[in-house]
Amino acid sequence: MNILHVDCSPRPESHSRQLSAAIVEKLLTILPEPGISRRDLGLEPIPHTRSDYAAVLASPAALAAGASSGAVRLSEQLIQEVEASDVVVIGTPMNNFTVPSVLKAWIDQILRVGRTIKPTPAGKVGMLRDRPVFVGIASGGVFAGDQANQPDFLTPYLSAALGCIGLNTVHYLPLQATAFIDKARATEIRRSLIATIEPSMVSL
Repeated sequence: MNILHVDCSPRPESHSRQLSAAIVEKLLTILPEPGISRRDLGLEPIPHTRSDYAAVLASPAALAAGASSGAVRLSEQLIQEVEASDVVVIGTPMNNFTVPSVLKAWIDQILRVGRTIKPTPAGKVGMLRDRPVFVGIASGGVFAGDQANQPDFLTPYLSAALGCIGLNTVHYLPLQATAFIDKARATEIRRSLIATIEPSMVSL
């Protein structure tokens, strides 16, 4: 069983990093003989898609011709990391109501028509095997629950993006109001979030 652990914050000691690390630690107690693969988008960001990659995706003919080209080398590497995983853990801040640009860059590489997405008359169909995805979100404000006072474009977007490649089992663990709570309170909330993870959530 392999865990793909993705972090997105540029801050080494961020709330989202601590949350994702706690999620992984919890999963290590549940999964049989787990291994961990690491992709740190915050400290080692990947480049945004370039013109050669966009050209490959521009038409079916270009896609067929460029499927084995260097333009999709990074995309292929990132997709294979997802394919090799049994569980994906993403730690991310909420930036301006949605995902940070480093996470968007990763998404733009793993969502690839003909490789992870199959277009059909009824819409896009995912080509990857479903697996649990745990998303630890750190937000300075409050975007979920009765006290929500700001929009949330992160969770619906991420559910749609991951769903269109076949990853439909997404669990969100939000650590909210980080701008207004102290370290002790953040630790308490993080522990309560981790306590909601059950063995049934990692079996499909």
